Amino acid sequence: MHLDRLISILEVVAVAGRPVSAGEIQRGVGLPKPTIYRLVQSLQEQRVLDSPAQDGKVVIGDRIVRIALLGKSDVDVRKASAPLLKAAAVQFNETVFLARFREVQVEIIHVETPEDPGRAYIHPGLGVRPMHACSCSKAIAAFAEPEFQERILNNSLKQYTDHTKTTPDALRAEFAQIAKRGFADCDQEIDIGIASVAAPVSIGNIGAIFSVGAVGPIRRFGAEYRAGIGKKLTALADRISGAIQLCNVAEI
Repeated sequence: MHLDRLISILEVVAVAGRPVSAGEIQRGVGLPKPTIYRLVQSLQEQRVLDSPAQDGKVVIGDRIVRIALLGKSDVDVRKASAPLLKAAAVQFNETVFLARFREVQVEIIHVETPEDPGRAYIHPGLGVRPMHACSCSKAIAAFAEPEFQERILNNSLKQYTDHTKTTPDALRAEFAQIAKRGFADCDQEIDIGIASVAAPVSIGNIGAIFSVGAVGPIRRFGAEYRAGIGKKLTALADRISGAIQLCNVAEI
C-alpha cells in the first residue's frame, strides 16, 4: 500500500510536466494532506522528487531520470543519437562513434562512417575500451569522481604501444588537462597509426555517462586537427545529450 501511494504521487508529478504543488498532488491522489507532505518529503530526501525553486512545488528528480537512462537499451540510445552522429560523420568526413559507461567499463556502442567513397577511414569496432588508453574512456573518466579515477589508476595499466601512459601521475595530469579543455584524445595509445578524440556527453546533473568521438589515421589526426574536431565534438555532445534526455523524458 505504501509503495502504491508513492507510485501514484510520481505518476501525478510526471504527467503534469511542470512543478506541482502538494495541493495538486492531493487532488490527484486523494490522500490526506499531511500524508502527502510526508511522502513528498521522503521522495525528495531520496532525490526521486526535486523542488528546483524551493517553493514547495516538485518535479521528477535526477535519480528517476538516472534510473530511466541507465535502463535504456543500447538500441534506444542509438535510435536517439544516430541521426546526429551520421550528420557529424558527413560534416567531419571522418568516422564518428558513441561510447557508453556501464558499471566499471566503457564500450563503443555505435559507429557512423563517412559517405565519401574516396575517403580512407578507420572503423574502431564495437565493445569495451581500456579506461586509461582510449579517448572515449578518458573523456568519461576525467569527469568522474576522484574515487573512481583512483580505481582506474590502481588497476593494471597495460602498455599497448610506446605511446600508452602507464603511470598514475601521467594519467592524473592528463585527466586534469581533459577536464580543463573539455575533450580527450588518444595519440596511437592502442594502435600505432591510429588516433582519436572524444568529448563527454553529460546528462543534466547526473554526469558524463556517454562520450562521442572521432577516429582516423594519424597522418590526418595530428594534434592541431584533433583539437579542432574536439571543440566541434563538445558542441555535438550537448545536442546528443538533449536527444537522449528527450528520448527518456518522453517515456517516463
